[in-house]
Amino acid sequence: MKCLILAAGYATRLYPLTENFPKPLLKVGENTILDWLIDDIDTAADGFIVITNHKFARHFRDWAEGRNITVLDDGTESNETRLGAVRDIQFAIDKLSLDEDILVIAGDNVLDFSLKSFISYARRKGTSCTMRYYEHDAGKLSKTGVSIVSDDDRLLEMEEKPARPRSNWCTPPFYYYTRADAGRIAEAIADGCGTDAPGSLVAWMCGKSVLHSMEMPGNRYDIGNLESYKRVQETYKGIVHYDE
Repeated sequence: MKCLILAAGYATRLYPLTENFPKPLLKVGENTILDWLIDDIDTAADGFIVITNHKFARHFRDWAEGRNITVLDDGTESNETRLGAVRDIQFAIDKLSLDEDILVIAGDNVLDFSLKSFISYARRKGTSCTMRYYEHDAGKLSKTGVSIVSDDDRLLEMEEKPARPRSNWCTPPFYYYTRADAGRIAEAIADGCGTDAPGSLVAWMCGKSVLHSMEMPGNRYDIGNLESYKRVQETYKGIVHYDE
């Protein structure tokens, strides 16, 4: 299993911090956001692939030097010309001729639990998988992916940023795709799947394959603006404990 890390965004809401520096390499305590994610699942993946843009590729290459991390430059140079998450995933598959299970994660989240539990869950199920958490706030539900899940964890439907959410299950940007389903991403794009938000691929895949959804065993902190970045720094103060 390869781990693909989505890091090609421009993080305009975090300016001036990210005007000339990538958000995933910002520090939370003594480590970068990406280091917290990678150190957690280091032994569970056969290698890491960071998909970034041309503007920030140099920063990621300097950070990854000497490590089992491949940095891919998708060639874009502005927020307006970005490929979008789904096209970036396919870009990595094509560039590296990937033909195996892949774990796709956003590179701008801090977690207080280990993603190893999610990887184990997906391997037990033998299907592509997502995670989910319960959200009470209707306003937040309309700004994220919302899942419809059966009593046995079967992911029945997923909708990105619904005007009228049909459940309270939010889907964070962590996805496990089996080799077979990863091989269908080009088909999804050709079929008109949305390409900006990574959850759009899950929404398309629900009608084509069997997927499961694991309830998230802890908290996820999405660093989307200066306020949320300050909050996560204050919360962790350099210490992250993973409770597997």
